[in-house]
Amino acid sequence: MSAPISLIKLTFLIAVLAAVGQMTQTMYVPSMGYMAHEFHVSAASMQAVMACYLIPYGLSQFIYGPLSDRLGRRPIILTGLIIYVVGSLAALFAHNFTLFLAASFIQGMGIGCGGAMSRTLSRDCFSGSDLHKVNSLISMCLMFSPLIAPLLGGYLTEAFNWRSSYLFLALFGIGVTIIMFTHMTETLPKESRSYDSVATSYRYVLGNQQFQGYLLCLVATFAGVALFEAAAGVLLGGKLKLAATTVSLLFIVPIPGYLLGSAMSTWIASRHSEKRALNFGLVAIALGSLVIFIPGVFGYTNALSLIGGATIYFLGAGVLFPAATTGAISPFPHHAGTAGALLGGIQNFGAGLATLIAAMMPAHNQMPLGALMLAMSLLAVLGLYRVNKKPMSPDVLGTAH
Repeated sequence: MSAPISLIKLTFLIAVLAAVGQMTQTMYVPSMGYMAHEFHVSAASMQAVMACYLIPYGLSQFIYGPLSDRLGRRPIILTGLIIYVVGSLAALFAHNFTLFLAASFIQGMGIGCGGAMSRTLSRDCFSGSDLHKVNSLISMCLMFSPLIAPLLGGYLTEAFNWRSSYLFLALFGIGVTIIMFTHMTETLPKESRSYDSVATSYRYVLGNQQFQGYLLCLVATFAGVALFEAAAGVLLGGKLKLAATTVSLLFIVPIPGYLLGSAMSTWIASRHSEKRALNFGLVAIALGSLVIFIPGVFGYTNALSLIGGATIYFLGAGVLFPAATTGAISPFPHHAGTAGALLGGIQNFGAGLATLIAAMMPAHNQMPLGALMLAMSLLAVLGLYRVNKKPMSPDVLGTAH
């Protein structure tokens, strides 16, 4: 398939688009105490901000994906970004907590376009080994946003106030909108668009056994990452009583493992096969889970096994994400938007459900975290077993264009 956008340009456009959503999710975290004081609510109440953002962020992707298959990617991205900017400006000037929550909802509803399209644009332009390569590059780029956002948010809050973070997000959203308007060309030509109903598109994609297997693998692996991110602060800061600065530094130590895994994913697939890359990733996430789980069985909690196990798990996740994403969306050249929306929306929902379950479990040591991450590893194995047991192509299911 010819590429209407160069690899470097496409990677940049997807990276900045996805960065808007990721930075919005974590940038305000260092400011939660200041925000709670100004809105006259408890610090615990600030968790509602995350929920009001993530729920529409995930659900809106189910709308953006099929619409983009029908109308094209560019108008969907521009519309979503404009909605996001409106939400960011509303959050900037909101002086009532209820209005602020509504503004967060609008932000999530708008930037859901980035969650869906970041998995879709690459499929429009590339296939085969090239698609795996671009997914690996994008996967590496996307890991920098969660690192930068809390640091930037904390600096802006200390230097100015917490609202300066939302001013930055509004300006960043406007900047990305301008970039997309001036530099992004449509990646889905009219002759390649699908005019099936939304229900038909979803049935077509979800009915594919290969997609089902890769989806389960991606949801489980992503849930394991989210479980660690949710529990690390509690265990390192609450259980081990480490200083906040130490916790912040330890929190980002596993990230290079993910970056290395993303780089290795393309290398393994090109030198050997996609299946070899996927199997390597599965072994790594299972091993990382065991490194956390086994000390916990004996009642121990220590930073070395927590961070070491997470680094190995993140390495495996870095290998799995681009490989499994490529495998999931490759069969759907005419339904890439629907497939991308399902991947993004269900991954976020699955991760939210896993962290909700973890929140209900006692955390006296690292055993519950290790057990849940190990369970996610086994689910990922089950997903790829389903792929390899009886792979099915869309042709088996009948054509739907």
